[in-house]
Amino acid sequence: MATAPAPARRRPALLVFWRSTIGKKVVMAVTGLLFVAFLFVHMAGNLKIFFGPEDFDHYAGWLRTIGEPVLQETWFLWVQRAVLVVALVLHVTAAVQLSKRDRRARPVKYAHGQRPRASFATHTMRWGGATLALYIVWHILDLTVGVANQDFRAGQPYHNVVADFQVWWVNVIYVVALLMLGLHINHGFWSAAQTLGITSKTRDRALKAVGSVLAVVITGGFLIVPIAVMAGWVA
Repeated sequence: MATAPAPARRRPALLVFWRSTIGKKVVMAVTGLLFVAFLFVHMAGNLKIFFGPEDFDHYAGWLRTIGEPVLQETWFLWVQRAVLVVALVLHVTAAVQLSKRDRRARPVKYAHGQRPRASFATHTMRWGGATLALYIVWHILDLTVGVANQDFRAGQPYHNVVADFQVWWVNVIYVVALLMLGLHINHGFWSAAQTLGITSKTRDRALKAVGSVLAVVITGGFLIVPIAVMAGWVA
């Protein structure tokens, strides 16, 4: 008597979700919104530099003690870093894989004049993402580890920021990265909202407006610090 074939093993639901196009888009949307929230808080904290070295250094020191006494010193920062690194890997991986799928789906290039219209921000999403990835590495080496900052002093973040932005080419790197960040947020916020199903004609305009406001506020909030250092308002 013939035996019945063994039933096919079901793949884990999470793996099936990740391998689907919509799953990758959702991962990109959620991780992208996580980055926007982090950047907004980080930008707001950076503005404390205008209150002077004592307040800014105290704020930087407080970040290392979040969660005490439940958590040991700097544990929260390491947990935060781990979450952000995982989110970044997922975000970049999903973006690369979706881009490859899109190219495979359209093996023949668009004829001249037939390429769908898209905003400048849309066209720069890929290169903007690559630029931001490189800048994150630079930023860590510059102001976290200190190996790229010629006048880095451990435990003196105010001094390190001021010393950093007194170097013109450091400001060029910072400004270019922030402009790319603004474009990324401007388009990415709206795209993430669409992916998560927050869409309609009325909401579409509102979401685009919110994305633009967030892009301007976050980019401007970060840019005002090097501008202030260069202008001598912070020294």
